[in-house]
Amino acid sequence: MFTLKNYQNNALDALDSFLGQARIEGVSKAFANVINDTDNQRPYRPYSFGDVPYVCLRLPTGGGKTVLASHAIRIASQRFLQQDYPIVLWLVPSNTIRKQTVEALKKPGHPYRQELDRTFDNQVKILDIDEVEQIRPQDLEHQAIVVVSTIANLRVNDTSGRQVYAYKEVFEPCFRGVTDPDNKLERVTEEDLKENGLTAAELGKIKFSFANLLALHQPMVVIDEAHNARTHLTFTTLHRIHPACIVELTATPNTTNVSGSNVLYHVSAAQLKAENMIKLPIQLTEHQGWEDAVRDAVLTREKLAIEAQKEHEYLRPIALLQAENANEDVTVEVLKQHLMEEHHIAEEAIAIATGNQRELDGVDLFDANCPVKFVITIQALKEGWDCSFAYVFTTVKSVSSSKDVEQLLGRVLRMPYARRRQSETLNQAYAHIASPSFGAAANQLTDKLVGMGFEEMEIPDLLAPGEGDLFGGQDSVVPPLKQTPKLTIKRSTRPDLSALPAEEKVSIVVEEKPAVGEEPAAYEVKIEGHVSEKAEKALLKGTTGKERKALQKQIVRQNIQVKKAQAPASRGEHFKPLPQLCALIQGEMELLEPEIFLNIHHWSLLDYPVELPGFSIDEDSKTYTLDLYGKKIKYTQTGQTTLDLDSIEGQYTEAELVRKLDQQVRQQDITQSDMIGFLSRLVSHLINERKFTLTALYRGRFPLANAIEARIKLLRSKAANNGYQDSLFGDDSQVLTSPDFMYEFKPGYYPAKPPYYSGRYLFQKHFFDRIEDLKADGEEFNCACVIDSLPEVKHWVRNLVKQPHAAFWLPLAEGKFYPDFVVELNDGRMLVVEYKGENLKTSDDSREKDAVGQLWARTSNGQCLFLMAVKEDDQGRDVTQQIRNVISL
Repeated sequence: MFTLKNYQNNALDALDSFLGQARIEGVSKAFANVINDTDNQRPYRPYSFGDVPYVCLRLPTGGGKTVLASHAIRIASQRFLQQDYPIVLWLVPSNTIRKQTVEALKKPGHPYRQELDRTFDNQVKILDIDEVEQIRPQDLEHQAIVVVSTIANLRVNDTSGRQVYAYKEVFEPCFRGVTDPDNKLERVTEEDLKENGLTAAELGKIKFSFANLLALHQPMVVIDEAHNARTHLTFTTLHRIHPACIVELTATPNTTNVSGSNVLYHVSAAQLKAENMIKLPIQLTEHQGWEDAVRDAVLTREKLAIEAQKEHEYLRPIALLQAENANEDVTVEVLKQHLMEEHHIAEEAIAIATGNQRELDGVDLFDANCPVKFVITIQALKEGWDCSFAYVFTTVKSVSSSKDVEQLLGRVLRMPYARRRQSETLNQAYAHIASPSFGAAANQLTDKLVGMGFEEMEIPDLLAPGEGDLFGGQDSVVPPLKQTPKLTIKRSTRPDLSALPAEEKVSIVVEEKPAVGEEPAAYEVKIEGHVSEKAEKALLKGTTGKERKALQKQIVRQNIQVKKAQAPASRGEHFKPLPQLCALIQGEMELLEPEIFLNIHHWSLLDYPVELPGFSIDEDSKTYTLDLYGKKIKYTQTGQTTLDLDSIEGQYTEAELVRKLDQQVRQQDITQSDMIGFLSRLVSHLINERKFTLTALYRGRFPLANAIEARIKLLRSKAANNGYQDSLFGDDSQVLTSPDFMYEFKPGYYPAKPPYYSGRYLFQKHFFDRIEDLKADGEEFNCACVIDSLPEVKHWVRNLVKQPHAAFWLPLAEGKFYPDFVVELNDGRMLVVEYKGENLKTSDDSREKDAVGQLWARTSNGQCLFLMAVKEDDQGRDVTQQIRNVISL
């Protein structure tokens, strides 16, 4: 079974939580709850879809958006649609991607198809938009149907003459007995009479079209690369098919205007790198001429090929070269001839992939017998081509003018096998670019990376200057940033710096550059270090339009580079490792993972009585009520009726209901045989002792499954808590810390996800240049400021959450505890701080975290300290005094 990455699971968890809450509490409240937007800076945009969930998962290039779409279908069908077999419209941006997606979804065992088969018990029908006439009424009842189409196929002002909206006699059985009291279906028009030979008697009746079929069944809509679908016409098109749920997946959503995407979860480049999905950084080398760029691209590929021979898995690095158009100088033919004559590359090692020459068609580039080492293209690879063996990117075109660079570079970023290589050189990508002026390509390539969904704040981690190390026999490692970054900008007029303080003027040098040929005279401004607000205003004054925007962009990037260079991690400093909490279990030292607590008492679902005390049905309103945690949750039956349908003996069996429930409530830590046994006994209990009819349970199987999941969660929690208490606080517990189990914050490994801290207060001691999830005000911010200001503090880190491979955590009975701040003190001790607001400081959750934190500190022989900080403690001490008190103990 294909295994999802940690960030992918987190994204899907966010979607699961949102859709589950949206059905009960409405989409706006569910959205606010999931993104935890207490400042209400990103309110949910309903557009004109009312309470139809319409959200976006944002993943940069290389993040695996398509596989997430398959999992999103499962989540939507169970959490929101509550349908056994939904119909899904999967929209993609182009015909090439459409064909690729259909092919993958139709292939048994493919990761895209695996999840669908598992969810719908292999009852899945995949159709290209050209195959929809195969749909029959029985398919709609007994199969999940996924139709893949381009957005353009549906997006029209006038639906006449378009196949999606056309009258199709073959769909007539799907509309038998259908009425349209809400008038949401298109009707037969005069145009339809002409095209289909219908009689006038059909005029005004429901049109038998695929679009109407979608509208009738209210599909889930998946939109791939959704930034291409944010227009009024797109919204109008979606309204025609009356979707029940819309999920976008894109690298670059529009979030700035009223029609911008509702970004539910945002993945960063650092997260992709941390999970070995992409090669970073990109070692960028600029060359004055294209011949030099090609020469070093060849040498780079040869060096990488030597390193690849040391790897356990087969790996053949490929160089991707972008030629100029046929009417320009460095054409495909010129590049190929140059490779063969100047660098003695065999012709069979070169493949040309253009609109006319498609030498990659039918070629398996991953085959060890494939001779291809160089691929020359212009733009044909921008869609439909993916080979993670591509390592070296070379273009002889202008980076800024070529729209294809983003897609071509995206091919090079993919990491082979999504696993880290032994050689550090094989964990990075390489770009050799012919550029007329030094620094121009780096700036232009930065624009391209931003266009691929990466953040401005991440650019210093994404791009590194090409080093000579690659050809010296050593692994290429990015050196510490010990020099102060410098910025050179050009202005058409001399900037007025007279109002700046003397200390700022020292770091800014203005030189006049006389006119040369067609180049007009200009002023070159060289800046060292941070550009203050005053300096920025002075440099921008007198500029307008494109010049002003370009300067603003350069200043932002300069300050990001400065911030990066000033971070201790970038200066080559180290953060002292922290011991993790362990225990002696059956004589073996083990890291205390949450799973251990369940295994201690040999957790089994069959050891618990089969009962569902919180589940009931309100017969009048057909509302299913779940009340397992002291909070009533109501699930309303869709399609309510005044008829007492639950008393009718349906064509269902207990075994069939158990099978349906098993599909929905499968758990990783429970065998299917145990689950089937538990469900069989539970269904029998509900029918024979609780007196529910089988029909009622079958009709309410989705809320019933939610109730069962909640019950299993409660039982698992009880088992885990028992094991947790015995392991950590029992009379025979042997909890300790050990140098064999340590966590270390390493330079270059802080996979934070946006939003990053963007306040004006400049933290001086945060180990990394970015800070995840810290607002620019509030109690937690004040706590961070206190930590940063204390002279006893050497470094500190804003700890990441739900990233166990990249954060310090302590075990809880259920899950992991990620404290807010990890601090290294000047005396070598480590301080961990968890901040709690007034409303949370006495909660059960806070008490559990405080207990395990204090236990961890006690086992460290005085080397570790823990504080549950609050605004003011019981003795009236503020945060500063609380921290100083702990440090002085």
